[in-house]
Amino acid sequence: MNTRVLTNPQLLTDQSRATARAVLDGERKGWRAAFAFAGPAVIASIAYMDPGNFATNIQAGAKYGYGLLWVVLLANVVAMVFQALSAKLGIVTGKNLAEMCRDQFPKPVVWLLWGVSEIAAMATDLAEFLGGAIGFSLLLNVPLMVGMAITAILSYGLLSLERFGFRPLELAIGLLVAIIGLSYIAELFVAPIHWAGVGAGLTTPHLADAGALTLAVGIIGATVMPHALFLHSGLTQNRTPSNGVEEKRTLIRFSNRETFIALAFAGFVNMAMVAVAAAAFHAGASDVAEIETAYKTLTPLLGGAAASVFLLSLIASGLSSSTVGTMAGQMVMQGFVGFRIPVLLRRLITMIPAFIVVWLGADATHSLVLSQVVLSVALPAPMIALLLFTGRRALMGPFVNNRALQWGAGVAAAAVLVLNGVLIAQALGCEIPGFPS
Repeated sequence: MNTRVLTNPQLLTDQSRATARAVLDGERKGWRAAFAFAGPAVIASIAYMDPGNFATNIQAGAKYGYGLLWVVLLANVVAMVFQALSAKLGIVTGKNLAEMCRDQFPKPVVWLLWGVSEIAAMATDLAEFLGGAIGFSLLLNVPLMVGMAITAILSYGLLSLERFGFRPLELAIGLLVAIIGLSYIAELFVAPIHWAGVGAGLTTPHLADAGALTLAVGIIGATVMPHALFLHSGLTQNRTPSNGVEEKRTLIRFSNRETFIALAFAGFVNMAMVAVAAAAFHAGASDVAEIETAYKTLTPLLGGAAASVFLLSLIASGLSSSTVGTMAGQMVMQGFVGFRIPVLLRRLITMIPAFIVVWLGADATHSLVLSQVVLSVALPAPMIALLLFTGRRALMGPFVNNRALQWGAGVAAAAVLVLNGVLIAQALGCEIPGFPS
């Protein structure tokens, strides 16, 4: 039952490899050439449209209207920078972030990082798995445990596509991304969006109270994801073999373009989530804080079709992000300790926390939000490691981060880490000075 390593270049078809080689040799040009290198950023972008984002965005829009849209925009910009750095690390060094940690850090640190990353993988899968399960449960009117079983079977089916090569899996994930995006485009036409409010929310940074601060941190914590930073470097490390500096430069250029487009799309989806929640709930149902409540409230407000489209996007998000989370977990394990287990066993291990949560009768959405706190604890490791490695000339050569990028990314990382610290403090019941309750 072993699955092959997703970073193996042989998983690309002969045609895809030949097309990529023709582009690097200068034989093919134009916008179609980019498709030979497309895929890694699309897969990584799923982390930015997972059910954790649904939970935080619904709460933000319902309670604060369009007022936190600027946070979504800011988080997306930070995500673009770090995902681009992750992809560059894989292209230049031929190793993923976990492998670089294993090679560059002392063994005790490596084991510690691996343990933290495995916990983060389980927390990630908890959120993603529960999201899909909630969607199926509401759509089919079945118990949550049945929804979990359906999610488990379908996500494993998606992972099984990898045996036919990398492209089928990429296309399947891309289709689910398209479903999420089209769903929210449709919602924008149904919901009574106040576009002037959207413009003000995007351009006027403001936090009304401690609750807004908590949600702002939650949005950022749900956006910059540890497993996405590990995964992106693994997806690019051996995907297209290159010869020399110029070919690597070409690969990085194509990667940066794809990262920008994929994460800009993810950012649009997240902003649409907040805007739709603001339009539907803020005026008369600002206390909506759970996915199930949001669905049931949408029906009388915007109609059954809008509610069904919402569930469709949630299911697509849960299935795709759960699949990608398992891929990332396998990559983290192999990268840190050189050990790999069958994908079915990996899938079962990461599903266990979700089944325990449901079996104990815990609130699914609340558990989903708490998983974001766990991810916040794990986030510093990959962000700092990525900055250290891509800022080291001995590793990156001519592709080392320039001073402006290194400092800019460093400031962004510091800001994210401080905000995640605030989230953890508030989760422990600490009050934040200067913000009314």
